[in-house]
Amino acid sequence: MSSEYVLPTYGRAPLTPAKGEGSYLYDTEGRRYVDFCCGIATCCLGHCYPAVVEALCKQAHTLMHCSNLYRVEGQEELAELIVREIVGIPGRVFFCNSGAEANDGIIKVARRFGHRRPQADGSPRYEVITFNKSFHGRTLGSMAATGQKKIQIEFDPMLVGFRYVDFNDIEALRAAISPITCGILLEAVQGEGGVNPVQPEFLRAVAQLCREKDLLLMMDEVQCGFCRCGTTMGWKAVCPEVEPDLVSCAKGIGGGFPMGCFWVSNRAIDDAGTELSSIMGPGSHGSTFGGTPLACATSLAVVRELLAQNLAERAKRLGEVVKREVESWGLPCVEGVRGLGLLRGVGLRRGSFTVPEGSTPAAYVNNLCREAGLLACPAGEDTLRLIPALNIPEETLREGLGILRSVLTRLA
Repeated sequence: MSSEYVLPTYGRAPLTPAKGEGSYLYDTEGRRYVDFCCGIATCCLGHCYPAVVEALCKQAHTLMHCSNLYRVEGQEELAELIVREIVGIPGRVFFCNSGAEANDGIIKVARRFGHRRPQADGSPRYEVITFNKSFHGRTLGSMAATGQKKIQIEFDPMLVGFRYVDFNDIEALRAAISPITCGILLEAVQGEGGVNPVQPEFLRAVAQLCREKDLLLMMDEVQCGFCRCGTTMGWKAVCPEVEPDLVSCAKGIGGGFPMGCFWVSNRAIDDAGTELSSIMGPGSHGSTFGGTPLACATSLAVVRELLAQNLAERAKRLGEVVKREVESWGLPCVEGVRGLGLLRGVGLRRGSFTVPEGSTPAAYVNNLCREAGLLACPAGEDTLRLIPALNIPEETLREGLGILRSVLTRLA
């Protein structure tokens, strides 16, 4: 198989998957792997889950795509399910294809809000505050929102209107708010940045600041949402009483099918009772492939299974199993286990083992795990991320943890 015709934007592992069954992935050589990566938290029900495959195939035989110029069957039903059962706050949903698109969408809503709720002199507000080590995508807008210089190299000038401060530092955030600020965007757990959970007191303070300063509270739930963190949405695992204004989603919403969305609150933003969700009218946003009949049928099957099986509670329980198990090993190369639910990061202690030149502790350990039969993924330079399927059998979870233990024990 040749890669000369594929743009080399990925540092690919020497592995070609051929088949997936539940929490196992098989390569073209017939080797089986325990999958703790799951499409980077996307295959939330594992590979080829029967109800999802059935829904996808049935819809593919009926109608795959039409256009958002018409009412799309399944969109309204899926949106209602997301609003009532996943977000749990009155609002409206826009369907897209990915997390980056969803974040671009909520940034657009925030900017329009900044025009509708301008500065005292009538000038629009347009700046969104985000956080160092955050990750919001690789489009120009979502990349500019990301607080990591390494992904912005040679793509400057960045889209203006973003300011970065340290995560969980309320005083730094307070000092960063200015007359042009219109919103604050954060993740419940910084997945790509090292699996760093938001502190409850920080999230409460962010919500309070947003109300005091007339800002939008914007939650990036692309990796944290849809039961991954032990609740239907990640922020609810930290502060269930907080009510955001905008929420971006993807990954787990489609169970492996390309799907994303963003939710906009119905709360009033002025004395006339104008709802935030009403400011995005016809022509303000769009997507050719967002919320197709095929995508909606697949996503409906996924979300129904997540709710019917109460996989949020299961993720919470199994996440504690992962934390207790890894910490019980007492290995000197492990700094600790961070995260929520089944979004977990194993911190690796620098200097406790030798890393090949040009690699990082996380990348090196990840490669060793793959060679031993476990698929995971790095999160920053010093953290190995474990994001298995939410319905992974407990014996398979322990099988994967056994492989990880053997790898880390050899390092120690």
